[in-house]
Amino acid sequence: MAASVEVVPAAAVRVEAGDKESASATKLPWQASKYTSARMTKYGKWLGGTLGWAFGGPVGALLGFAIGAVIDTAEFEVQTMNGGAQNMRRPPSTSGDFSVSLLVLSAAVMKADGRPMKSELEYIRNFFVTQFGESKATQDMLVLKDLLKKEIPLLQVCTQIRQFMPLPQRLQLLHYLFGIAKADGFVDKREVEVIYTISSYLGIADPEFNSLKAMYFRDVNSDYKILESEASASNDEIKKAYRKMALKYHPDKVSQLGEELQKGAKEKFLKVQQAYDNIRKQRGF
Repeated sequence: MAASVEVVPAAAVRVEAGDKESASATKLPWQASKYTSARMTKYGKWLGGTLGWAFGGPVGALLGFAIGAVIDTAEFEVQTMNGGAQNMRRPPSTSGDFSVSLLVLSAAVMKADGRPMKSELEYIRNFFVTQFGESKATQDMLVLKDLLKKEIPLLQVCTQIRQFMPLPQRLQLLHYLFGIAKADGFVDKREVEVIYTISSYLGIADPEFNSLKAMYFRDVNSDYKILESEASASNDEIKKAYRKMALKYHPDKVSQLGEELQKGAKEKFLKVQQAYDNIRKQRGF
């Protein structure tokens, strides 16, 4: 049976920006002091020293780290979308957590239009090389090829990411997913639908989704969408929107993830500046 991606209608989980997660708790081990998975040997030190919360839960299970691990006494509550909210202590996301999350979600997007082709994998590899460098791209592709053989429980994976990863990092994930979807120059409608579902599950609101999408898919209103504004907005409203988006997408928001991941954040920030400059020139202010 072919590997599949679980997709629930996005409308069922769409949230507004800033909404608190509504959830029932599921135990998630965060840090593993010892682990016996054969995959740790396969992927070596690249993941061993950098993963935090991604050792456990659905993400860790996909990588084979959760099974057989001996967990530290500290446990963290992961919220799902089926019950009442509970307080939890959230550990910081590491660069490894971000990278693994990106790989899992990339696999889901790539499988949306059927079996990934060799040519598509090459485009993805080139994208990773451009973003993260040759060495890391080679390691990433080993993990990605393994993930493409597995079923991706998208809701559970995104719920885990949403609970442990702050919004600026989730927005950066979505930005990368659009870049990956367009890496081969052609975007299947099903890929965009999966990205929209991921956005919903990650607690990203529609204006934020449309802003990131407009950076890759241009139309007459793309510049306004990037600024989360409208063509009918006044000049003062455009200026205010620009200041807001420049703050939201500033690279410093993801500085804790390291220089490699800041490159994509800088590209996103430049798109906001370009959109504002285009509107300013068109209007003459």
